[in-house]
Amino acid sequence: MGITYKDEQELQGMRVACRMAAEVLDHLTPFIKPGITTREIDRLAAEFMKKQGSISATLGYQPSGYPPYPASLCTSVNNVVCHGIPNDKPLKKGDIVNVDVTVIKDGWYGDTSRMFIIGEASIAARRLVQVTYEAMWHGIVQVKPGVRLGDVGWAIQKFAESNGFSVVREFCGHGIGRTFHEEPQVLHYGKPGTLEELRPGMTFTIEPMINAGRRDVKEFGNDGWTIVTKDHSLSAQWEHTVLVTESGYEVLTLSAGSPPPPAFVKG
Repeated sequence: MGITYKDEQELQGMRVACRMAAEVLDHLTPFIKPGITTREIDRLAAEFMKKQGSISATLGYQPSGYPPYPASLCTSVNNVVCHGIPNDKPLKKGDIVNVDVTVIKDGWYGDTSRMFIIGEASIAARRLVQVTYEAMWHGIVQVKPGVRLGDVGWAIQKFAESNGFSVVREFCGHGIGRTFHEEPQVLHYGKPGTLEELRPGMTFTIEPMINAGRRDVKEFGNDGWTIVTKDHSLSAQWEHTVLVTESGYEVLTLSAGSPPPPAFVKG
């Protein structure tokens, strides 16, 4: 399946689904503190999705070669890079956790994730979370017609590596619309002027996974999903779904509770 370009009517559906995904994270934010389990976060999300009239895209999701995913969202704690499955272990002060939500509303998918710092975390952990957030936005602000995906990836890589961190290569952003994962792949590293050219109507995620140590990752345990850093270093991730407009970009997964863009983002 090639890249899909959405017209204005289709974009209205995308906007609703994406806003709903962000509103799930808004709803969860006050609950994410020391002592809560990630399974309870998952339960609260499922309850809220039902109330808002959306459904989870991850529950039962089974790409080729994977077991069905067993939860309504992903919770990736500390050295977990992505696809962490909610469990009964309480979060403790100093943990960092990525909560990744994808909902389906009227056939459209909305995908976003945020980092949460549990209580007081170390300066190093807080810095990783902040730099990863800014790295995502360094990618987002590149987006406009005529730019290439290699420019987006390079902006993220350059910023992350200049701050002493590394970019995970094995997982990337992706096109999204009426299916969870469409073309193109959105790499968070790359060479300027390479890969697909951006055109109005494209919608895709930018979701860099940034490690405090080396970029190498591995599967953890035998659940078929959880990915961790090979050197046990901390990892962080943020994610927005972005639309290429006629003159630039629109971030579709913004809501009332979304963290504000960094100071360098204009407009």
